[in-house]
Amino acid sequence: MNDATRTAGTAPVASDRILTVPNLLSFVRLLGIPLFLWLMLVRHADGWALAVLVVGAVTDWADGKLARLLDQSSRLGAILDPLVDRLYIVATLVALVARDIVPWWIAAILIGRELVLAPTLAVYRRRGLPPPEVLYLGKGATFLLMCALPLLLLALAVPAATDVAEPFGWAALVWGTALYVWTGALYVYRALATARVTSPIGGHREP
Repeated sequence: MNDATRTAGTAPVASDRILTVPNLLSFVRLLGIPLFLWLMLVRHADGWALAVLVVGAVTDWADGKLARLLDQSSRLGAILDPLVDRLYIVATLVALVARDIVPWWIAAILIGRELVLAPTLAVYRRRGLPPPEVLYLGKGATFLLMCALPLLLLALAVPAATDVAEPFGWAALVWGTALYVWTGALYVYRALATARVTSPIGGHREP
């Protein structure tokens, strides 16, 4: 949230609350990640694994809606929600690569993007700033990936759906990967710009 938006009061100010309905849904989604991996890699129960992904996607949509409807936006939720989204993507990629459904290099690109972005958060922490706002283009990329991976799993779990699910899944995966990498570059640029114009707390401005 930028200063202009905060001053104008056009968006709710995030609170320090932890026990909120949206945060509870995010924790439920977090618990679904090890369950999904167990179903995929140990039990090979592809249908149940697909159901876990669908429930995760529905609760992801619901927690954002409820945060606005119930006025329960929180700083924890602003961090937890995108973190769980990324963990779902990484876990699903790992499982699909292990099952030879997705090539390893696509997973390497997407996971590598997260590894590159992780150090940029230190730029904001050192300056006492909140994490950067999520870009709408980044939300679009995440949406495409969270559609692509279940579609590819659907093609595996339900052979009758393969002719439709597989091409749509691959199309969403290609476009989602491209947008994911592009928005990653934008986040890096924003972090570098912040480092140039804002001094760390108790220190000098970094060159």
